[in-house]
Amino acid sequence: MANNQAPQGNHDPAGNTQMFRAFVDEAPQGRQTAATSGGPRIGVVVGVIVAVAIIAGVAWLALS
Repeated sequence: MANNQAPQGNHDPAGNTQMFRAFVDEAPQGRQTAATSGGPRIGVVVGVIVAVAIIAGVAWLALS
């Protein structure tokens, strides 16, 4: 097995590499659950409503 510990005098600036990797792997999961709580779905619904209103307005102006 390889010696995974740094030589004395050279210390790992990230602290414990395993703990850092666990933190990095864990962080995006928290953001994904918060982002999928309905925020983007509301934005899509509002966008579709605005698009339909714009198309209706342009059609009304074209026909009048």
